[in-house]
Amino acid sequence: MTSRYDLTRDDLVALLGGEPGYRVDQVWAGLYTQAAGPDEVTSLPKALRQRLAALPELASALQPAAESVSDGGDTVKWLWSLDDGIQVETVLMHYRDRSTVCVSTQAGCAMACGFCATGQAGFDRHLTTGEIVEQVMRAVAAARPRRLSNVVFMGMGEPLANYDRVWPAVVRLHGEAGFSARHLTLSTVGIIPGIRRLATESLPVNLAVSLHAANDELRDELVPINRRYPLGDLVAACRAYLDAKGRRLSFEWALIHGVNDRAGDARELAAIARPLGAHVNLIPLNPTPGYAVMGTPAPGVRQFRQWLVDLGVNATVRRNRGTDIDAACGQLRATVAGQTPVRLLPTH
Repeated sequence: MTSRYDLTRDDLVALLGGEPGYRVDQVWAGLYTQAAGPDEVTSLPKALRQRLAALPELASALQPAAESVSDGGDTVKWLWSLDDGIQVETVLMHYRDRSTVCVSTQAGCAMACGFCATGQAGFDRHLTTGEIVEQVMRAVAAARPRRLSNVVFMGMGEPLANYDRVWPAVVRLHGEAGFSARHLTLSTVGIIPGIRRLATESLPVNLAVSLHAANDELRDELVPINRRYPLGDLVAACRAYLDAKGRRLSFEWALIHGVNDRAGDARELAAIARPLGAHVNLIPLNPTPGYAVMGTPAPGVRQFRQWLVDLGVNATVRRNRGTDIDAACGQLRATVAGQTPVRLLPTH
């Protein structure tokens, strides 16, 4: 359950044995600058490439199990098989002005949000730092000739429940792969100890909170972790993060028809978002087989946004990317498990 990206530089020095230091530099640059495996780093002698490629420590952790493409090639979703047979997902999204990858931090999720396909599947295990980083580097390679500029930790799993592996991945992506902290976004359903810990870190990354309800009664139902970390405490932790980092806070709000898309929901949301200067991302709910309630229709989405704007809240509607390819978290894995056919790739 490791990736070549779990290696530290010292580990790589040990693996290369008596090779000169510049060879270590070449391999390290190959991994993080070229997003290449050791057998693909052409500046290395062929014999050395072959030797390194045979080392299990330098093997890839991600074996392609399925791939889905939509939006004219602008949305690509991969299902990866890991060494232990567990499967996770990564989504690459191209926009006019940027390319973004959405990575998973856990296989499955223990947060049990009923409208989320990952939450419906349950929790398998934490991903390692290298398994997280490797998703990004595979997307870097796949995005070419475009430059991958943004990384969002919003895929399968709760990033702050896997903090000890996720934060080192953030540091590695910033320091070695060259991603700006302002282009790295961590999402959470509201793990307060993780938010407060994040406020003490040196890098001012973006924080996105999956809110979905702005009163405790409804949020207890939609996001069960709210029973442990209620809204009042969550808002206080968000304020502390803002005070420490000065970065814009985002609230994610999956619009569910007749559940959290009413005028009263907008007023409750505005009462929380406006004092924090938070940006609200409205997300029409992607349908999942395990959750019968449907997403808010387009006119209702527009109306909800207008209510927020009229209440002084900066709100945008996130375009659903890849609905036809099961691009919501956990959906491709569920599809491959037997619900809808997709194009399968050989695992090797």
